[in-house]
Amino acid sequence: MEQETGLSKPVAVIACATMAFLYVAILYAPTLILRLPAPSSLKEFMIRRFICATISSFMSLVFCAILLPLRRREATYLFRVYGIRLDHLWQAVVFPLSLTCLMYAGSLVFKSLLLVDSWKEHMHQGEGISLNCIKDILQNFLAGLSSTASNVLAWRNYVVAPLTEELVFRACMIPLLLCGGFEIYVVILLCPILFSLAHLNHWMEIYGRQNYSLLKAFMVVGLQLGYTVIFGSYASFLFIRTGCFFSVS
Repeated sequence: MEQETGLSKPVAVIACATMAFLYVAILYAPTLILRLPAPSSLKEFMIRRFICATISSFMSLVFCAILLPLRRREATYLFRVYGIRLDHLWQAVVFPLSLTCLMYAGSLVFKSLLLVDSWKEHMHQGEGISLNCIKDILQNFLAGLSSTASNVLAWRNYVVAPLTEELVFRACMIPLLLCGGFEIYVVILLCPILFSLAHLNHWMEIYGRQNYSLLKAFMVVGLQLGYTVIFGSYASFLFIRTGCFFSVS
């Protein structure tokens, strides 16, 4: 991870806190500031959120580029600071991906065992039935893929949210904090804290819309924030260690 110097710690922290606040505030800007009518459908609501998140990410990238004390202002050099680089790409992607898969090893093994049991069941039904089994598996896979591609919530969970959040809370904040002179272990912990605090808006949704008690709402959000800090620290470590945005996106 390339590092420049010359940014004070208070400025770096304030800049990161500002980006975290703007990322959330812009999501509510169409309704609270622009006074646009409420979306008529979930799809329209999510598309509006996608546009807001994209605008917020672009503003953070520009804001970060202005603040960073870079030796050069070329686009390629700035991309490298953000971790958008192609050198050593496969190492930066394959190794972290393999490490991350270990956290889901239990689910992967369980799904594999279910697949094997399904395969054996088809095999016991008669000779040549295995070909039909393969066709069924492929058809189910393609049907699931098509359903996921047309699901607006899937686009939020797997594309828009991960990309925009990683751009703002990792690619922008980590260089700023490193330039501010913070130690690496502080950066690894501080970025996820800012990221988790940016999700405090979910408390109002849980407390208000789901009619939870005040204590239960705090417990639910507290658990979410705790997980976010732990996984965010891991993702920040990967970004600093590899210097590559694609290792955590």
